[in-house]
Amino acid sequence: MIDIFNNFYRGKRVLVTGHTGFKGSWLSIWLHELGAEVVGVGLEPYSEKDNFVLSGIGKKIKADIRADIRDGEKMKEIFAQYQPEIVFHLAAQPLVRLSYEIPVETYQTNVMGTINIMEAIRSTESVKVGVMITTDKCYDNKEQLQGYKETDPFGGYDPYSSSKGACEIAIQSWRRSFFNPDDYGKKHHVSLASVRAGNVIGGGDWAKDRIIPDCIRALEAGKPIEIRSPKAVRPWEHVLEPLSGYMLLAQKMWNAPTEYCEGWNFGPEQESVLNVWDVATAIVKNFGRGELKDVSDPNALHEANLLMLDITKAKTRLGWKPRLDAKQCATLTSDWYKRYQKEDVYDICINEIESFLGK
Repeated sequence: MIDIFNNFYRGKRVLVTGHTGFKGSWLSIWLHELGAEVVGVGLEPYSEKDNFVLSGIGKKIKADIRADIRDGEKMKEIFAQYQPEIVFHLAAQPLVRLSYEIPVETYQTNVMGTINIMEAIRSTESVKVGVMITTDKCYDNKEQLQGYKETDPFGGYDPYSSSKGACEIAIQSWRRSFFNPDDYGKKHHVSLASVRAGNVIGGGDWAKDRIIPDCIRALEAGKPIEIRSPKAVRPWEHVLEPLSGYMLLAQKMWNAPTEYCEGWNFGPEQESVLNVWDVATAIVKNFGRGELKDVSDPNALHEANLLMLDITKAKTRLGWKPRLDAKQCATLTSDWYKRYQKEDVYDICINEIESFLGK
């Protein structure tokens, strides 16, 4: 495999929380291919068709552990046992609509879970880098036309978004209190950053209330694709885009611990910002079949209509930039769902990573 990180991950002990999830499974596959010793900590996968299950990545990595990040003592035990050097924290309750049904659990998982991981990092000598994954929805969304910068205020209307805003405040506090760059090498040796990605799509996601899984389920059942918020605009990006950013950032943090320990946005270019209807249309076009049906409800639970990220900082300071436009993103995503029933899913993922890196 093409290694854009110049052998950096080979032999590194990397702990990924939420490795059974959609983004976490792709990250684990990529890290494993680069020769990292991956320890995964997560709950049971969402479905039997998840990328994690079908790719078999759980059997390939160093350790595949079922544990809940709400159990702080358990997290400390796992960290003590495996002595990770780099931590990618992705485990979360990631769904806006579900957060209205389980607001307390959403906060317990997202806020206290994140604090538990930071406390496990604090109690484990081996950890040098912590990359805490939140979301673009952590910003106080005024539905403005320009993208949100890393310095914009945190907030959130619904319990999910506000829990992620609260996560960011906690991460900032732990960085100032316990992992302060001014005290690096004296009181601690941890570089801690938070990362915010846009609406991530790609193969192997079957979560409820997400546009791509909704499209694929409808296509496979021969039913019309029901679109709840056709005009909602999101920064859509293929899952490999932000993951490439997280991995590049971790490498930079390792090499210059006090220079990159802050918040970072990883989103698409402005021209790849589409509405939900356009994304679903692109999927239908790639499959060559299917129809869309507008089922928007004026009394539905509140979800933001417009959200965009400013990625200037990642481009100028990390040298990261998106490789795919919206069309390529939809094509690569469709590719996985067209192939997964007939081919080896691990191989499909490797093909797609190589195709992405070749762009």
